Amino acid sequence: MRKKTFHLLFLIIVSIAVCGTLLWLVFPGSWQSTGVMREIQEQGKLRVIMTNSAHVYYRYREEYMGFEYDLAQAFADYLGVELEVVTPDWDTLFQRLDAGDAHLIAAGLTVTPLREDLADFSNGHLDVQQQVIIHKENNTIHELADLEKKVIHLRAGTSYTERIRELQEDGYSLQTDLDNTVPTEELIRQVAEQTIEVTVADSNIALLNQRYYPDIRIAFPIEEPQTIAWAVRKGETRLLDEINAFFESIEENGVFAKIYERYYRDVSIFDYVDLKKFHKRLKTRLPKYKNSIRREAKKYGFDWRLIAAMMYQESHFNPKAKSHTGVRGLMQITMTTAREMGMKNRLNPTQSIRAGVGYLAKLYGRFTDIPDPYDRLLFALASYNIGYGHVRDAQKICQQQGWNQHQWAAMEKALPLLRLKRYYKETRYGYARGTEPVRYIKRILLYYDIIKQKSRWSPS
Repeated sequence: MRKKTFHLLFLIIVSIAVCGTLLWLVFPGSWQSTGVMREIQEQGKLRVIMTNSAHVYYRYREEYMGFEYDLAQAFADYLGVELEVVTPDWDTLFQRLDAGDAHLIAAGLTVTPLREDLADFSNGHLDVQQQVIIHKENNTIHELADLEKKVIHLRAGTSYTERIRELQEDGYSLQTDLDNTVPTEELIRQVAEQTIEVTVADSNIALLNQRYYPDIRIAFPIEEPQTIAWAVRKGETRLLDEINAFFESIEENGVFAKIYERYYRDVSIFDYVDLKKFHKRLKTRLPKYKNSIRREAKKYGFDWRLIAAMMYQESHFNPKAKSHTGVRGLMQITMTTAREMGMKNRLNPTQSIRAGVGYLAKLYGRFTDIPDPYDRLLFALASYNIGYGHVRDAQKICQQQGWNQHQWAAMEKALPLLRLKRYYKETRYGYARGTEPVRYIKRILLYYDIIKQKSRWSPS
């Protein structure tokens, strides 16, 4: 009896081992992926490969930011682990992933056939299209055929080089200058300064950098729309499933929209004349007031760059600015606000900055019902522009419409309704030009983004 039992146990153990081996041979990824997810949970750390750029990941004075970085941080939070960023050389991204130095790549990669041979990709989270970038004064390039005999400067190992190679195989006489170390953003800068004539960039990168370099022109696409996604090692099916489930969840709960708007809000809106003036005045006018802005911003815990962007929107850094409504100075202070803040001379730059920032802080302190600090700041800015009472009225409209009255995304829809009698007749403060604070904040965030990038290149 004991011998039979022993033989039975032996046969069970052998069968399990054989089945396990067969499963591993047929479905190697499922076994491997289980181990990777276990590793992430046991170590309490998600290691992600990224590149340093405005659309992926960068650091400014201990603050980490970037579209892909924010998404990766949200994914780490979703898994309940810490995020660790790995920034290897561009041409070693897939080697480092394959070597196990990180769990995934989140570097703004477009999905291409060549890359699919190297890794598995998640569902896409951003649609882009490769665009030719030239200087706005360049009148020699209008279509693909005009690129023949031109030198196209590209970063080696990018999807752009793959596309140019395909076009060469199709018979186009295209010359390229490839560099492993110069990022696409730097090549765009060189186009703006007319150091080089042509480069190629994905549409999201091109539109972002048009803010920073208004002299570039996005000429035409050279590829069909593509998708940006995250890459994992071949066979990491469980991690891939987790990533896809994560993106699905943040699409539903609004987190993705919030991150997207932080970096790409109204990115296609481009006013060449306005941005050229802004860039010029950052050099000629802002330095006179930067110390005062920094001092007052620090007092209340605001980012000085945000205050500078707000000031430009208010007065274009003109201390004698006067609105048709009677507001005056750098921060466009009303007589009522001046009295409230103990301000004697609205045309005095130091007093104007002190009163304006102090009043913004006061408004910020009144929105204790807004849980998210970023949204709370936008509510305060809207109040600075249109008045605290009108903002509270717009919140009531949100309630009536079934929108979330504590999120700025809902307020962007509600505030413009204050122009319509059927909405404002039920409010306490009545009619208001509700489209203005929405436009006001969009412009401030645009200027803020540009100042952040310039500060990144020149922290002084």
